[in-house]
Amino acid sequence: MDNKMMGMSFNRFKTCSALFAIAFTVLVIITLTYQNSMFYLSEGFSKDKILRRRPHNVTTMDLGFRESAKNTSDMNGTSSESRFPQEELSTTATEDGAQNLTGSDEGFKKASISHIKSNGTEQLYEGLLASGFDKSSCISRFQSYLYRYRKASSPHKPSSYLISKLRNYEEIHRKCGPGTRHYNGTMKKLARFKKQSTNTTCKYLVWTPANGLGNRIISMAAAFVYALLTDRVLLVKFEDDMMGLFCEPFLNSTWLFPKDSPFWNPRGVETYQSMLAKNSSPSVLHLNLQHSKEDPEKFFHCDHSQKLVRKVPFLILLTDQYFVPSLFMIPSFNLEMTQMFPERDTVFHHVGHYLFHPSNEAWGLISRFYDAYLAKSDEKIGLQIRLFSPHSTPHEAVMDLLLSCTLQHKLLPELDTKNSVDSTQENSSLKAVLVASLFPEYGENLKTMYLRKPTITGELVGVYQPSHEGHQKFHNNMHNMKAWTEMYLLSLCDKLVTTSLSTFGYVAQGLGGLKPWLLYRLVGNRTLHPNPPCQRDFSMEPCYHIPPKHDCEGNSIKHFTSSFPYMRSCVDYSSGVKLVNVSI
Repeated sequence: MDNKMMGMSFNRFKTCSALFAIAFTVLVIITLTYQNSMFYLSEGFSKDKILRRRPHNVTTMDLGFRESAKNTSDMNGTSSESRFPQEELSTTATEDGAQNLTGSDEGFKKASISHIKSNGTEQLYEGLLASGFDKSSCISRFQSYLYRYRKASSPHKPSSYLISKLRNYEEIHRKCGPGTRHYNGTMKKLARFKKQSTNTTCKYLVWTPANGLGNRIISMAAAFVYALLTDRVLLVKFEDDMMGLFCEPFLNSTWLFPKDSPFWNPRGVETYQSMLAKNSSPSVLHLNLQHSKEDPEKFFHCDHSQKLVRKVPFLILLTDQYFVPSLFMIPSFNLEMTQMFPERDTVFHHVGHYLFHPSNEAWGLISRFYDAYLAKSDEKIGLQIRLFSPHSTPHEAVMDLLLSCTLQHKLLPELDTKNSVDSTQENSSLKAVLVASLFPEYGENLKTMYLRKPTITGELVGVYQPSHEGHQKFHNNMHNMKAWTEMYLLSLCDKLVTTSLSTFGYVAQGLGGLKPWLLYRLVGNRTLHPNPPCQRDFSMEPCYHIPPKHDCEGNSIKHFTSSFPYMRSCVDYSSGVKLVNVSI
């Protein structure tokens, strides 16, 4: 009897267990189905944009950089509380270097992060960047792709040859960079034999700064390309005003030239011109490629000069120029330059993405400003206004020029002067205008203009100017931090208007892969409207303002395009040249 009861109990237990397992499985399936449907609704994009929230005040211009948990110094040097929009995005760092965001763009950001996790080459700019970096040390390295290519992947892919050159360079830098046995040995040897020819395992190119941050960035990029071609280690001489702007670009090494080097303040170093006169190579050479009306370092772009320079282990380069076009002129470099950059107008675009990653402090300013003011817009328009003669150039004339350009090319919508009531609907498109200028007048005028009257197109316009310093401040770290932040924000815009001859604008267009509208350069008290007020550039490359004036035979160069079909005279400076993409 007991055995029979036990058997029945065991059978009932098995039956109950089976029923429970079936019920549990059904419950799990229902739960997962419900969660997936909710994820789709909350994380996905609605085609009619109904789910997207609008900022409460789209025409508010915030002139202060936001900084977390502390008061910041405003543009006049006084302490002011950071201002926040009513609908801001809160961010917290995660272990993979990305941010968790809350707000209207949360679904997009999570979807983008998920996509990039599944395709690591995109996160690393199609293989341009090396893997293995500590993500917390440079958040922008892992997040910038999300901001730059929100709608589609990059249309400009680095060549496989460029990627292989970069991986090879990284090995050289790791082996010969500061603090290594090879670096220490080379420095000792060069200090003893700087004016004599000597052989070393490692060769170096030390970039030294000149002029403002825009000049410095484009010239650093050119110096790095030259280092790639000549198997040199690029070291940068940063004073205090440049510290903390960029992440270290090279894995397990530094690009900072040590201040304890015997060549930090070089004296008695051979110059390029004296080397040519002697027709012999020293161990340390000072090379000056600065902006000058004279032909800078004549014949540097010629093979016979490069044969001498190649023998120099330690080059000290002083430049403010984007001299990359001259590297295409050198016969022994031309083929390799073409292999690295088959799209010739992408040199700065790729090199800039490789070298210049905003530091965590700079990236905090960039990402918070972008998320708060630009992320929700349907289109972002960047306006960069530089006055070369601020005391003699009326702001009214510049403002008229800016409006003529932007309205003529439909970059900004016209005002509805007949109606004062905004007839825009809930699904009206939002256009964000980012103004970068040393002066507040332009942002304020645009803001007031679009506050007073609605637009003919029904678009909403938000105007935002991060800072207005009043004048360029040399040797000032915070000034450079703000400048770098604004260059980068401009590069994240969809369309760009810049000032002719401004290297600030060159950096933004190159990083963004944009061909800007170049404002006619007003100099002095000119109030008449030039026609046209602006002209579309044909290339996103920076202009090389002072190219060589003589060919390698000593004859004057009159037309670059006849010898180099991938070069054109710059739109904003006819004496300069820039690279343009042509079929190979």
